[in-house]
Amino acid sequence: MHVSRRGVLLGAGAAGGLLLAWTLAPRSYTAPLPASAGEVAFDSWLKIGSDGVVTVAVPEAEMGHGITTLIPQIVAMELGADWRQIAVEPAPVSGAYGNTALAAHWAPLWLPLAPGLADAPDDWLARRFAQDETFDVMADGTSLTAFEGPARAAAASARAMLAQAAASRWGVGWEECEAQDGFIVHDKRRLSFAELAQDAAGFAPPSPPVLRALAPAEQAGAVLPGAPLAFPRLDLPAKVDGSYTFAGDVRLPDMVFAAIRHGPLGNAALGGYDTHLAQGVPGLIKLVNGPGWLAAAAKTWWAAERALALIAPRFKVTDRADSNRIDRTLGMALRTGNAVRIAERGDPDTWLAEKFEHVAGYSIAPALHATLETASATARLADGKLELWMASQAPQAARRAAAAAVGLSVDRVVLYPTGGGGSFDRRLESDHAGQVALIAQQLGKPVQLMWSRWQEHVAGLPRSPARAILAARTAADGSLTALKVRVAMPATTLEFGERLLEQSSRLDALDAQDHADPLFLAGAVPPYGFEHLVVEHCPVRIDLPTGRQRGNGAALGCFLIETFIDELAARAGREPLSYRIAMLGQDIKLAGVLQRAASLAAWNGGAAGSGQGLACHHMTVAGREGRIAVVASARRDERGIRVDKLTAVADIGRIINADVARQQIEGGLVFGLGLANGCTTAYADGLPLTGRLGLLGLPLLADCPEIDVEFIDSEAEPFDPGELGVAAVVPAIANALFAAGGTRVRNLPMSGGAI
Repeated sequence: MHVSRRGVLLGAGAAGGLLLAWTLAPRSYTAPLPASAGEVAFDSWLKIGSDGVVTVAVPEAEMGHGITTLIPQIVAMELGADWRQIAVEPAPVSGAYGNTALAAHWAPLWLPLAPGLADAPDDWLARRFAQDETFDVMADGTSLTAFEGPARAAAASARAMLAQAAASRWGVGWEECEAQDGFIVHDKRRLSFAELAQDAAGFAPPSPPVLRALAPAEQAGAVLPGAPLAFPRLDLPAKVDGSYTFAGDVRLPDMVFAAIRHGPLGNAALGGYDTHLAQGVPGLIKLVNGPGWLAAAAKTWWAAERALALIAPRFKVTDRADSNRIDRTLGMALRTGNAVRIAERGDPDTWLAEKFEHVAGYSIAPALHATLETASATARLADGKLELWMASQAPQAARRAAAAAVGLSVDRVVLYPTGGGGSFDRRLESDHAGQVALIAQQLGKPVQLMWSRWQEHVAGLPRSPARAILAARTAADGSLTALKVRVAMPATTLEFGERLLEQSSRLDALDAQDHADPLFLAGAVPPYGFEHLVVEHCPVRIDLPTGRQRGNGAALGCFLIETFIDELAARAGREPLSYRIAMLGQDIKLAGVLQRAASLAAWNGGAAGSGQGLACHHMTVAGREGRIAVVASARRDERGIRVDKLTAVADIGRIINADVARQQIEGGLVFGLGLANGCTTAYADGLPLTGRLGLLGLPLLADCPEIDVEFIDSEAEPFDPGELGVAAVVPAIANALFAAGGTRVRNLPMSGGAI
């Protein structure tokens, strides 16, 4: 087990008084949502102005996932506000917005000696960690789990205070008052929030807050695609007219622009370079050396990029990432490496000791994020204060990286979150925050750093490559009796945790690669109820730094399981849908999702030549459950893989905004389509062999299939759907290709990309 410094401290404390002292220490925060003139702040989540505008704090950057609509909608529905008077304000980095749900889900990263003490969102230890470490991290679809409760409580408290203010004027009981469309109403009398806000600040809300009987929700069947929306996305108008501010749109007085060159992946140090080669570039201001990189600052970004192209800096590199070596290393680990059991049930040792009836080997290539906006950040350092403008899924980590780069304390770093032009977990990394801070310090003026697409491929960390073997024993009728899943790959989650939580360098974090990674491999545990199972991880160091990507372990595990289950069904001469349903007696909800998707897609049994394939998946994150089934219609033609239609049915509990939920499923399906057909690169001498976005095999608009999405009505707690579509669509396409042409797909990408 890999143990970090923080894990040693907290894990040791779990045995005695240190933990008690740590958890009971008082916590206080500066008010994270200051009120301007004419505004009244209610809690950390909302304020009401004298103009009636309700401003809602959102503690996450908008990455296209609709968070700047979802949290305001929760507040508006609980408060009784008019949606037309809702505004959004990015919340500052603060422990008041610590993501307790994600802290609990990632407890093995920060509390490895005793993760069970903090593995539920309501655990005291997880809450203290999220607050004390300012753990404002966005990942794994935990936003609603973490923030719906606090946002509702704040809105309910504000509603009660407004009602008390109105009741005081009318001489009635505040409990008799209602909040509707921005007014407090009693019989035929009503007062607007604007009229009451100042008075309301003088009242104390009830404790605990009195929530509405019905939680925020929309019936998905009542929100049809293209129909008028009760809660349209707040970020769309600005994105449509071009006024929305992404990281690369920031402009400051006297600002200059910087481009960068990174060393190849490996142990890289900047070598020699000739500055005279760039002397003729107009507007070039200065070159800045960093650890393993060289940046140029100029009056325009193109001038800075041109200067670096002329200089062509050299790097001294050892232990360079190389696909051929990675391939051999993974293959050896899969065959002979020491395996750690991630999950087991029944008696797998006895049942799997004999010869397997069916064995399949899989190859997963590294995958790039392919975000539309490359890493971009703007910095201004003046009077001992560093200001940052950037999109980040982990803003406190970005502040720490920038502070360390220029020798400041973290409290002297202010981060202004911008929108992100795609992320897919790419913005969990903060390398560019430290780089732009150092460049700004060297220049003495504001600077915007933007990585080129080539540099995004060179220095952006890919999803980990992997090798896997699945082996099964079956009964006489072909039913699955025992399954072994063996995966060789680095411990990518632990490696990432070292960078995020310990601020380890990429090189130092590689030491975590050869440890077990139960968080990632949990996605390889099948949802089916057969008797004997073992899931093994063969951790191995591959000297290729790896990162997180949308779908993560669920995407890998679902691909392995669902394509293998399809093979077993075909081998048994069984229809793929009924073969799965027979093993889902313990998960009736997933069986129902599968059946509904099959009915919606006019499933024909996946017969040879039909071109139809299906897959399903069940995810559990921080105690919340999500289920999905996808039916794909696909084929191969002279242009490669063609997907004609995708049908998805999801059970994600109570849906807050049906339109946003549908967008997330649709976006995940299209993202998975890109992973199925490309998004990969090979490495040689530490450099990627694919340098352009157009070479990644990403789906164009003309390649996007007809998509049909439906939801199962449910009163369960909300589950974020952003990862579900990514997980299930890839195996559904693979199974459809088999049904279309009889060839099994066991590689990702399916086009046969090299590792």
